[in-house]
Amino acid sequence: MSPVVLFSFVLGYFLLLLVVAWYTSRNANNESFFIGNRNSNWMLVAFGMIGTSLSGVTFVSVPGTVGAGAMQYFQVVIGYFLGYLVIAFVLLPLYYRMQLTSIYNYLEHRFGMTSYKTGATYFILSRTLGATARLYLVVNILQIFILDSMGVPFWLTTLVILVLILLYTFEGGVKTIVYTDTLQTSCMLIGLVVCIGAIMSKMDFSFTQTMDAMQAKGMTRIFNTDVNSSAFFLKQIIGGAFITIAMTGLDQEMMQKNISVRTLGGSQKNVLTLSVILLFVNFLFLLMGGLLYLYADASQLLVKGDDLFPTIALGGYLPAAIGVIFIIGLISALFPSADGALTALTSSFCIDILGLKRNTTRNEKEKKRIRLTVHLTLTVVFFLCVMVFKWIDDKSIIDVILKVAGYTYGPLLGLFAFGILTRRQLNDRLSLVVCLLAPLLVIGVDLINNAEWFAAKLQLGPAAAASLKGFSVSIFNGFRIGIELLIINGLLTFGGLWLISKPGNKI
Repeated sequence: MSPVVLFSFVLGYFLLLLVVAWYTSRNANNESFFIGNRNSNWMLVAFGMIGTSLSGVTFVSVPGTVGAGAMQYFQVVIGYFLGYLVIAFVLLPLYYRMQLTSIYNYLEHRFGMTSYKTGATYFILSRTLGATARLYLVVNILQIFILDSMGVPFWLTTLVILVLILLYTFEGGVKTIVYTDTLQTSCMLIGLVVCIGAIMSKMDFSFTQTMDAMQAKGMTRIFNTDVNSSAFFLKQIIGGAFITIAMTGLDQEMMQKNISVRTLGGSQKNVLTLSVILLFVNFLFLLMGGLLYLYADASQLLVKGDDLFPTIALGGYLPAAIGVIFIIGLISALFPSADGALTALTSSFCIDILGLKRNTTRNEKEKKRIRLTVHLTLTVVFFLCVMVFKWIDDKSIIDVILKVAGYTYGPLLGLFAFGILTRRQLNDRLSLVVCLLAPLLVIGVDLINNAEWFAAKLQLGPAAAASLKGFSVSIFNGFRIGIELLIINGLLTFGGLWLISKPGNKI
């Protein structure tokens, strides 16, 4: 199918989103933008959050991991499920009891203004980097398979997509994206199921035959029992749980939609429903990955990783209609994470950094003008970050996102854990120092642990590279740090906060 035809379907999809946004944003105000007037339907939120939780990275990168790691990613998914239980029964009751619009207000009540601003700043940094990495992956696929042949430059593609996201989130915010996310999640899941069916049909496989063929190739293995491996099953499960707690439960974007539900019970049903559905959906993505690699072997394709799914879907190996479905599914996976991130970052910056809700001297009209200015500014920041990721051009974005999360969500994890698990009073002014030092220590440890990667990036000579590798082995004895990087960062932050605190009764 020609790039022009594919692009016309993309534009049609955007127009549908704009129509939904126009309809849902009528009579919207600042409360609609920030928390949907606390009147969102929990079933819509739960379904829409599937798309937000998965994103375009899952749509492309998770199937690509099957070739090298079989179904080991499902270890992380099991951890996600455990993390959602903590969110439902520990964090959500806290947020509802305190009637929070921004979840970082908890840090202000518990510790003080410095801890509050520190937590919000780390969220803004984390979500900006994570969301733009996801955005880069999808924009790059659209660029390579559609827009390069039309002579459209990468920067213009990025700009147009961001302007479209800006348009449909500008007024309604959360009130709008609850509905647009539901639409987009539906398209993403339909696209996934149709692509699975198309490849099975092409290979004349049933589900049982597919699983048998994957097993014969060693692609159905889930649990890794090598203690030194970064994919050891306990590391992956525990790390996955803490990733969910930090990247969902302590993330304003994800919680903004949950606390827009009217009651705590409804919000808990939303999270628990989401946790179960994600088990099945992630299995489908891994099944898709197995099918893609089986098809690539049969067709003698040498493509792997993030490039595999788009190459097969758009490279003429499947019917043209599958290419359209893949593109719609891909951008449907992208936008729930990109639009939600832009809305949540605007909310956090306005409420947490600028103190818009605390300010009683400004009227509703002035506050709205400030909110729209922040929204527009953050769109420009998104554009610049995507261009940086294009310059870096890393081929495994899911690894980049998990690595960034380990560095930036650790202080948030440490702050909230210290507040919830202890009764100690914090020297609030020093909390920022602790939250800066802990990630720096973690970065140093990670660089030593990954000495070979570090040497390759710096293009060091063989002697220097061997020296670095020997130093790493002498310290870690072959042990590889994986996604538990987040836990290490959180523990360092927790320990540092303990050192600058004293016993107290403040809850």
